[in-house]
Amino acid sequence: MKLAPLALAALLAASSLSATTLPPPVDVGAAADMALDSDTIAWDFVEGITTEVGPRQAGTEAEKRGRDWAVAWLKRTGFANVADEPYQMPTWVPGEVHKAEILSPFPQPLVIQPLGGSASTGPDGITAEVVEFETVDALRAAPAGSLAGKIAYVSHSMTPTQDGSQYGFAGAARWVAAGIAASKGAVATVIKSVGTDYHRNPHTGGTSFPEGVAPTPAGALSLPDAANLERMFDRANGEPIRMKLTLTPRDLGTTTSGNVVGEIVGRDPSLPPVLVACHIDSWWNGTGAFDDGAGCGIVAAAAKHVATVGQPLRTIRVLMAGAEETGLWGSRAYSAAHIDEPIAVGLESDFGADRVWQFESNFREANPDLHARVASAVARFGVSNGTGIASGGADINIARDQKTAIIDLSQDGTRYFDLHHTPDDTLDKIDPEQLRQNVAVWTQVVGILANEPEPILPR
Repeated sequence: MKLAPLALAALLAASSLSATTLPPPVDVGAAADMALDSDTIAWDFVEGITTEVGPRQAGTEAEKRGRDWAVAWLKRTGFANVADEPYQMPTWVPGEVHKAEILSPFPQPLVIQPLGGSASTGPDGITAEVVEFETVDALRAAPAGSLAGKIAYVSHSMTPTQDGSQYGFAGAARWVAAGIAASKGAVATVIKSVGTDYHRNPHTGGTSFPEGVAPTPAGALSLPDAANLERMFDRANGEPIRMKLTLTPRDLGTTTSGNVVGEIVGRDPSLPPVLVACHIDSWWNGTGAFDDGAGCGIVAAAAKHVATVGQPLRTIRVLMAGAEETGLWGSRAYSAAHIDEPIAVGLESDFGADRVWQFESNFREANPDLHARVASAVARFGVSNGTGIASGGADINIARDQKTAIIDLSQDGTRYFDLHHTPDDTLDKIDPEQLRQNVAVWTQVVGILANEPEPILPR
């Protein structure tokens, strides 16, 4: 068909305008390859915060120093709209004295740490007979009142796995055992640490008590000490095992915590942003390198690498949530404050720093083309296309609350629970090569999402 001169001129003008105003195609793959080869941003974050701040117990001055440090780092690294968004939370601290001692029949000290939410024994401690339970289910089956005046000991059989799946059943020993034991009259609870290492490094973490059940002292023995206690039960020939337990945690009441946010601003502010998350707090007994300084470094580095190949279409918002370890306070506060601000997709890094091995989404069926495109793009990094439905990390409550798109980038968890919540959570445990693989995978995925013009999870 031959165009009239005026129509041809209009077409040529439109083509010229389009060519000069539309950005060039974004080569996200090149940014990801560069990250794999030479990223230093993630290491700079985790090395800096663990060195200059160290442990960052939720709600304390140490966590505040961590947030201040992260705000300054984000600004220095070129993020926009950086802020510390405060909220209030109840704050528990571990205190100074953490001791367990077998008095009879085999006198010796054991290595223990308090669990988050534990009550204090008082400085003089408590002395009582210890009753052994191999599992939480065995504890549940104990008759009401049968533990009156006694200390419950609860074990488990967790072993290492790539996906960390055994945490789901073993974690109950920490999450609920103290509350169950207290409801049956126990004066205290000690557990086998929920972990997989065999160092004398107890794994702390939060515990809980049912409504109407007063908190009691609760602590976690290192795995070697728990194994030793179990051998004592085998050799005691029915003689009672008596323990003196001294734990002196304190409740500080309500204090201020906060969420740190920063953005790589997109070209189209009308499009919902991509939310990439981590948490900035840690337990007091480690420097929070694996859990979760590395995660914050990974997500921030990915956002910056995406921007090196052109301003993304969508804004990339980094959320470094506070007070995750003691009850997801930051995640809940962020969702409450921003629930009316739609996000396109949420994803979080909070499982250490070892390589990403699997990709999953919650839109495999709703948006199969995008799911397949992302899966194909990360295959070259050794990442498989998983068959499950992504549910997201702890700090992206807003994505679940908004019922929007979620992606899980699963990291190799084989050694994660050797380090999790222990004094061994330190920078030297991070493998820089695996850290860069994380950043490369995240750069590839976030770059695709941030330049996607269509809804990621179609309504």
